[in-house]
Amino acid sequence: MTELRTILIAEDNLNDVELTLAALEEQKLANRVIVVNDGVGVLEYLRCEGKFAQRQKGNPAVILLDIKMPRLDGIEVLQIIRNDSALKTIPVVMLTSSREEPDLKKCYELGTNAYVVKPVDFKEFMDAIKHLGIFWALINEIPTEGEM
Repeated sequence: MTELRTILIAEDNLNDVELTLAALEEQKLANRVIVVNDGVGVLEYLRCEGKFAQRQKGNPAVILLDIKMPRLDGIEVLQIIRNDSALKTIPVVMLTSSREEPDLKKCYELGTNAYVVKPVDFKEFMDAIKHLGIFWALINEIPTEGEM
């Protein structure tokens, strides 16, 4: 049996974090979920640095990445990930409130796997997260680091 990979959530809005975690929990996903609140935290997790220096190595199943975050925004993080040979195959889903066409276009140019605008409606938000969790954490197949 394959070990369940972590879901990495990069979100600085605590309400959105709580809703996302609740939706994933409601779906009964067994994947471990790690939450960071800025782009620097994403890179520290992925590179096993800072407070994540002791974590077990391995890439997450998916990164749910907000665009507008402090210190390093989601677009900058996506660009760094896609330019790093050890990280570039990690599925990245932009989960954002931005409906701005330049953000959408830039994210796809940089290689995002999906761009999901956070619904304002509570039920729609919960449904969107449930679907994302099931697909990216359970259904989607990604290569292991040694196979690239």
